[in-house]
Order: sequence, then C-alpha cells, then structure tokens
Amino acid sequence: MSYDLMVFEKTKAPTTKKEFMAWYEKQTEWEEEHDYQTISVSSPALQNWFMEMKEKFPPMNGEYAPNLDLFDEDLEQHTVDYCIGYDVIYAAFSWSVVDEAYELMRSLAQKHKVGFFDVSGDDGDIILPDGTMIK
Repeated sequence: MSYDLMVFEKTKAPTTKKEFMAWYEKQTEWEEEHDYQTISVSSPALQNWFMEMKEKFPPMNGEYAPNLDLFDEDLEQHTVDYCIGYDVIYAAFSWSVVDEAYELMRSLAQKHKVGFFDVSGDDGDIILPDGTMIK
C-alpha cells in the first residue's frame, strides 16, 4: 500500500469538490491512448513540475528511472510510481517518506502553477496554485 498524491492541470479541472471527484475518477480509469510513463504527453506546467520532482523522487519506470541494481535504501524509499496523464500526474509514495513527499510535491505544485490533490489524506485536500482550496 502507498500514500498517493496527485498534481493536475488547473485549467482542466472542475472547481467544485463534487465535480472534481467525478473528474478524478474519470482520470484514474487510465484510458488515455499512451503508456502513462512518458512525460511529453502532459502540459508544459506538469512537465516542469515532474522534471523538478524527479530529482528528489525519481520514477520507478520509464526514461528517468534510476538503476536500482545496486541496493540503495534511501533511493529505494524515494522511488515513486508515477502515472502520467494528459492533465494529471498521480504519484504513489512509500509511507516512510510521506511528510517529505507531501511538502515537496505541494510546494512544487505551487511553484509550477498546477493543482495539488492529497488523494490518501483524511480530508482529501484539493489545493489550487494560489492556495485556494476546492470545497
């Protein structure tokens, strides 16, 4: 089991929680016509977010995945299962790095002007880049 967070293209997401959750469910059906590992399918803002995020939390799979043949516990804990869509990037983190992942992901979302969704959080916070919460 993992702790899941998501960033999203703010221009594509609904602005009420009920509509957002329906949109989220549709996004996570993973029915887009691509492999979900290739960052070039996403918006420029999501691509920029990913390129910075992967420096601390590299992907398990795809072009930017590190070589895990040599065991490195810190690297292994920081490796993330990303699902990359047109308008969302879903990230599944190890529980051992939850606080660090949450803080970095949220701050980079704000920096790159994409939305942030705490999928696994008790309250399921949905936060726009300006700090506004979708309710």
